Amino acid sequence: MNAEFWLAKWRQNEIGFHTPCPHHALVQYFSRLGLAPGDRVFVPLCGKTLDIHWLLEQGYKVVGVELSRLAVEQLFAELGIQPAVFSLSPEIMVFEGPDIKIFVADIFVLTHAILGPVDAVYDRAALVALPEGIRVRYAQHVMEISRKSEQFLICVEYDQSRLSGPPYAVMAHDVERYYGQTYNIASIERLPVPRGIKGKEPGFEHVWILQRRDAAHASGQKI
Repeated sequence: MNAEFWLAKWRQNEIGFHTPCPHHALVQYFSRLGLAPGDRVFVPLCGKTLDIHWLLEQGYKVVGVELSRLAVEQLFAELGIQPAVFSLSPEIMVFEGPDIKIFVADIFVLTHAILGPVDAVYDRAALVALPEGIRVRYAQHVMEISRKSEQFLICVEYDQSRLSGPPYAVMAHDVERYYGQTYNIASIERLPVPRGIKGKEPGFEHVWILQRRDAAHASGQKI
């Protein structure tokens, strides 16, 4: 992962990926995970997304990880929360407030012991931010540190040969390749991206729910 690329984006305020409202699919479909207020949601590569505001408003606890300290400072300022800030290690800084904890770190230095228990993973902008060469490692790492918690995943699909990422195209066969051995994969919604990817290339946004196979079998649940 090119850390300097993303840190520079935040320093230069080149954050066109940051949207001014919670994602419509989060609002419309997240309840399908069946979580209860107080459950803990992990948001990888979280930036200062307003999706976190929405999750907190629903009564969930949020734990996130983000490379840019500037992004995390802005997140807490916009939430109106004065965080406790402390260093967990030379590689990990923690910002913490009521029902929210954000690690300023490279996600690959997090372990399950550091992250703590989570009930679900909300991945809107993490998988698609990563080039192909690192996605398998990322997917395996998130499953490991979350203990294979179910996931609410949002991907973009487009002709990668016509436009370079990020966001990178993550097609249905990619989702199956990364997660199919662990999860039952349900396609929830696939809609055209208004104005296209980066305002240039036609594409789709695809919403997935990933439910662990053994959990689904044991409970008899269907999405």
